[in-house]
Amino acid sequence: MEKATPPLSARRSPRRAGRMPLFGLTLFTALLYLQFLYLPSRLLETSQSQLNLSEHRLQLLDQGLNQCASSRLIPAQHAVPPSPQRANPRWSKEQSSPTIINNATLFDGASFMKEPVNILMDRGVITAITPAAPGVGELSERVTVLDAAGRYVTPGLVDMHSHHISSTWPGFEATEDTNEVNDETGPLTPQVRVLDTMKAYDPAATLIASGGVTASLILPGSANIMGGEAYPVKNVLRSGPRGEEVVEELLLEHGLPFPERQRYMKMACGENPKRVYDHTRMGNAWKFRNQMAKGKDLIAKQDAWCLSAAAAKEAGDMASISKLVDPTTADKGGYPEELALDSTIAMLRGQVNVNIHCYEPEDFEDMLRHNEEFNFSIAAFHHAIEAWKVPELIKSTGLNITIATFQDFAFYKHEAYNPSLRAGKILAEHGVPVAYKSDHGEEATNAKYLLFQAAGAHSFGLPADLALQAATSVPAHSMRQDHRIGFAKPGYDADLVVWDAHPLSVGATPVTVFVDGKPALPESKDAEAMIIPDNFKRSSNKAPQMRTILEDEQRTEFCSKVKSSTNRLVFTGIKKSFIEHSISTESTDLGPAENMTMIFSSGKITCLGSPEDCIHDASLDTVVPLENGHVLPGLTAVTQDLGLFEIVAEDGTRDGIVTPQRDIFNPSSAVYAKYGVHLDGKGFQRARIGGVTRTVTPPISLGTLLRGVSTGIKTTGNKTILNGGIFHDDVALHFVVGQGARGVQELGATISGSTISGAIGNLRRILAENKGKDSLYGKASDGKIPVVVHAVNKYDIMQLIKIKKEYADVKLVIMHGHEAPLVAKELAEAGIPLIFTAHRGAPDAWEKKDVLPGPPLSKSGARVLVEEGVKFAIAVGGTSLPLGPAFIHNTLLEASWAAKYAGLSEKEAVKLVSRNVEDILGLERTKEVVVWEGDPLEFGGSVAVVLGLDESGRGGVEECWPEVD
Repeated sequence: MEKATPPLSARRSPRRAGRMPLFGLTLFTALLYLQFLYLPSRLLETSQSQLNLSEHRLQLLDQGLNQCASSRLIPAQHAVPPSPQRANPRWSKEQSSPTIINNATLFDGASFMKEPVNILMDRGVITAITPAAPGVGELSERVTVLDAAGRYVTPGLVDMHSHHISSTWPGFEATEDTNEVNDETGPLTPQVRVLDTMKAYDPAATLIASGGVTASLILPGSANIMGGEAYPVKNVLRSGPRGEEVVEELLLEHGLPFPERQRYMKMACGENPKRVYDHTRMGNAWKFRNQMAKGKDLIAKQDAWCLSAAAAKEAGDMASISKLVDPTTADKGGYPEELALDSTIAMLRGQVNVNIHCYEPEDFEDMLRHNEEFNFSIAAFHHAIEAWKVPELIKSTGLNITIATFQDFAFYKHEAYNPSLRAGKILAEHGVPVAYKSDHGEEATNAKYLLFQAAGAHSFGLPADLALQAATSVPAHSMRQDHRIGFAKPGYDADLVVWDAHPLSVGATPVTVFVDGKPALPESKDAEAMIIPDNFKRSSNKAPQMRTILEDEQRTEFCSKVKSSTNRLVFTGIKKSFIEHSISTESTDLGPAENMTMIFSSGKITCLGSPEDCIHDASLDTVVPLENGHVLPGLTAVTQDLGLFEIVAEDGTRDGIVTPQRDIFNPSSAVYAKYGVHLDGKGFQRARIGGVTRTVTPPISLGTLLRGVSTGIKTTGNKTILNGGIFHDDVALHFVVGQGARGVQELGATISGSTISGAIGNLRRILAENKGKDSLYGKASDGKIPVVVHAVNKYDIMQLIKIKKEYADVKLVIMHGHEAPLVAKELAEAGIPLIFTAHRGAPDAWEKKDVLPGPPLSKSGARVLVEEGVKFAIAVGGTSLPLGPAFIHNTLLEASWAAKYAGLSEKEAVKLVSRNVEDILGLERTKEVVVWEGDPLEFGGSVAVVLGLDESGRGGVEECWPEVD
């Protein structure tokens, strides 16, 4: 039988199975060498550079992740009120010792405290406020004590819209850096910073501080849709320990780490970017939305990168990390960023407070629509002239948007044509925060007088607490700085102002200003002596009143009774009279406990005196009872423009502008204002509520010596040019001497016109060659018509004094006269009167650089004129833009302010805007009498009735309780 074959494995020799072949041993040895000798040495040789690369990539990743974290940080929300132990980051030990203000009547940023207090400041912070006591106990010798003697003390004022420091006073083309306008950047410049334009030497900062404004938000201009980032400052120059001109030391947040500082964006909508870039509002909106969309796209990339980076780091995925930070990729690796979009992205992430120049409801609504689409943070609408029309629209957003507005400034363009003097009251009643701001840049917007706006708002119905909040705590809150400024409470920066009178009264002026607990005004100045002469005190701590408001039905009933009366009008409750009348003294004041009565009948005042003297019968006469009646003559205002334009920037609403004439020596080349005036408009409405019944208006000119012939027009009585609306055809022949006569300025160069010396020579020739001639120039040379020369510079005025000495018959009058007080003695000796528009002048131009800054830094110009015996009148309106109509209702308040500074009586204050104007220009006496309810020399007076006097019996009621809104 055949045997089965065993399996192969069974056939192996036991000896071979236990032996390793030679090639196997060799292979094994080679593997051992590779594993334990060669490969470790090679790995050790390359790992250091690989490790370095890995570490570098991880560092880049961590940097990016840090940016991810920073991108989500919202500026810190500080405790309000702050801790009394809080440190002021601006303070340094070299700065000041502790100071106590004793016996202060304090407005603390929210309300007036009921009793006098003592305020302790130390290390730049208010550390304690305690009830005032007869003594202050034991004090260190280091403590400075200031006795406020019951005066009002407020927090330093806060101006949330200014352009000083970014441009300077005097203004130069070389220092004008407010708007970044060029073809390369176009209307979207969020990437630029006003920080890079700041000049730490701008003297305007000191002027502004002298008005009590201690902090300002410096904004780029409004030419661009997105104008750039803004920065807040304290208005004290050279405040650092070395006393040098260092921009960083101006900053309100100096001393804080940069990541902890607030950021602010300036934007603009409406006319400005539309005009500068020739876009429509549609185009502006698209440009802005497209910019926001670019920002959103980059944010999406950033967020995606952050998520991927965090995941890669957590997983230790070096391959992914390498891709995320690889600089050779299309995205250049790392955290996605673009410097030009940095501010835009910060806006979209809620890290920037957005401040928007915006006037009209359609533009507010459009910006709110953009805000809803892109979710940025609107802090404030600036200017916002028509916000009063849509308070609920603004409030309904829930964003607590501040309206940073003007009180009076208006009419300069279409979007500023529909203001309300009661805007503050209306907005506040709807719960919308209101702030008043300066827009500082020229004389008309001088931030030194910021509080004048709040005072005006109070007179038109904004409660006193809210009016003062509008210049202190409201702007501070809008700027997210209300943990440091805007309040006078323990823990806040020691920025305080001591006032000479109630801060909402006419002419209220700081006596002392503290910034960070340190006196901010030049120490060599005796501030109080600069405000009013020692022998005259008219200011008081009495709170000013609001204007009396008649509801529509009350006004209709009152005016119907007054206008329709065929009986005698009997005005009772008159406290003071300033009219010239045979029955009354020139100024009658019977004291607070007594009243006067005035009877008006058949166009005449038949009695003005005590009730016993002016007997009336209430059953037969129409009695008009007043609570605080005042009787004044109708005021005469000298304006730049009333009746010749309605909206400055709209050419179709104005008469036109006189430009350089071809034949200036021909009298027929002169323009006569009487041929172009229109006797209606919003400026006329404001004139009526200010008791201005007549104005003198010259032609509007630009770049020419010869301005033309002014005319006298009435503002009351519904007159036209056909029935007495022009009360004096040809008032004066006007010339301009100075920069304004040199020609049209463009890009810093004069492109047409003459030299100032040439203008002076031409004026001399006109007067010399026309004496005795029967022409306009002949009348001027012979003194038959006044020659009014618009001039501001002291050297130009000296030239006019020489002309007067050589041509004595010329009735020479100077208008504006900013530097006239510097040659007041010479003016008085030459007998040259002045129509003074600069009692609150400013050195905004080189030719006005030596203007007196006024109290508390110097005597006022008006006081110097009085002391030297110069005859002068007061007028409103500057030398650049024709802005008089916007401010004309304040004519008497300006005269009252000038009189306070000059030590003049109330009677003399009234003359500054009535009889003095008539005397200087040779006008007939006014035939209007204005009856006021309330004191017209203080905020709060209201015109009740304007009476036209006429001996023939044709006079009557010309105006009854005029209103503007």
